[in-house]
This record gives sequence, structure tokens and C-alpha cells, in this order.
Amino acid sequence: MSVRDWELVGAPNARDLGGLPTTEGRRVRVGRLIRTAALGRLTEADLTVLGRLAPACVVDLRDDSETVLAPPNRLVGDPFLVRLPVLDPAHPGFSYLSAVLHGHDLTGYEEQARRGAAAAMAEVYRWFVRGAAAREGFARAVRLAADPAHLPLLFHCSAGKDRTGWLAVVLLTALGVDEETVRADYLRHNDLTVELRAAASAAMLRRRPELDPETAQAVLGVRPEYLDAAYDEVRRVHGSFDAYLVDGLGVTPEVRAALRTHLLD
Repeated sequence: MSVRDWELVGAPNARDLGGLPTTEGRRVRVGRLIRTAALGRLTEADLTVLGRLAPACVVDLRDDSETVLAPPNRLVGDPFLVRLPVLDPAHPGFSYLSAVLHGHDLTGYEEQARRGAAAAMAEVYRWFVRGAAAREGFARAVRLAADPAHLPLLFHCSAGKDRTGWLAVVLLTALGVDEETVRADYLRHNDLTVELRAAASAAMLRRRPELDPETAQAVLGVRPEYLDAAYDEVRRVHGSFDAYLVDGLGVTPEVRAALRTHLLD
């Protein structure tokens, strides 16, 4: 099964990271790293595809507060399931964005609303770099990906764009993929979810007609400035991405070598 010949109707932004080139002339091995949205809406046909992909490990980056509101993941086979919740319920950006998404009362979020949803998204991306739960979750996921017993590895959050997107950035950068290519994969979410985002935006505006359509778009899509915020935080806190991998995530030379041995052609 090649890198682009499958899709999941119930997770339209799903994709194999295989085939992406590194700066050393190698390529990410096909069928080893698969990023998706949550798997609760997979169709029967999707399950057939998932069975062919045969993930040995499924990493779920959601918190209990999210899984309780979502349909249970649909899986095939007997993959090793790992919950690594990357979320801080007390973080004002997370709580505001969750309230917007679910149509909750926005009283108390006046400052976040004034600054806008895009600013809240950027702050969440900064937290991906410095937050304790984020560093712990992403670090564990990297170690799992370095172990061939857990490959193929499928990883997801709810929408499969932000936490999943940053984990993809971390893994691809550790493998030696250049930033331009990493960014292009990150931004593919928008092209793959045009219809889904339009339907979700319409539903949000029906629930709350006073909501600014720009707010819905900022929450449902990905933007270069979100990724810029995380990269800026990496440089501010650690100086470089390599230092972030080592000091922020504990990616040792041995782990990085294992990643490249098992995930690159």
C-alpha cells in the first residue's frame, strides 16, 4: 500500500507520513507512521483500510474530558493502546477554545474573545512546547515510535490537526525532514477537510448565531502562525529544535538513532 492510495472517510485528514524526504537523501518509510483524527466515526470500509494498515500501537492524545463526549474509537486487530493526554484543562486557551467548539457559555472569557481565537490557538501551541503534560506525552510518543515492536504506529487527538500536528512535526524533524516539508504536511489538513470544516462551521454558527465566522474558521483549521508560535517558543526556551528534542523531550542520541533505523529507508 503506497503513501497516497488510501483514505478514511470517517477521518478525512488521515495520512501516512511515509515518502517524505530527509535532508540526507533518505525517505520516511511507508506504512510506519500514520496520523489521523479520532477513530470513532470510521465506516466499515474504513475499518477494512485500517486492517490493511495494521497499526501495532495506537496513541491517543485526548483527555478523559474529550473521550467521554466522543464515540469510542473503532479499531481492528489488537493494537497496543496508549493514552497520553496532552491537555491542560486550566489553561485559558484550552478552556476558551473548548467552550467555543461546544457552544458553551463564554461568560468569563471576555479577554480571550477580545484577543481572538487565533491568538488562543497560538498560545496553545506555545504550551505544546513548555507545558509539562505536553512534554511528557510527546516524549513518550517519540520513544514508542523508536521501538519497532510498536510499528506501525498510529497517533491521533480529536480533530487530528493540533496535538497530532505538533507530534508529527517532532517526529519528522527528529528524522531529518526539513522545515518546509514539515510545514507542508501540517497545512494539508486544510485541503483535506474543506467539506468537513464547512459543515462544522455551519453547525457552530447555528448553535450560536452571534459567533464571528472568523472564530469558527480559526478553531477548525490550521494556520502557519500557529506553527510559528510553537517554533518561536522552541527557540525562546531551548535555542534550537535539536536542543528542544534533547532537553525538552529527553530524546537521547540512542532514541534518535533508533527512530532513523526503523523509520527511514
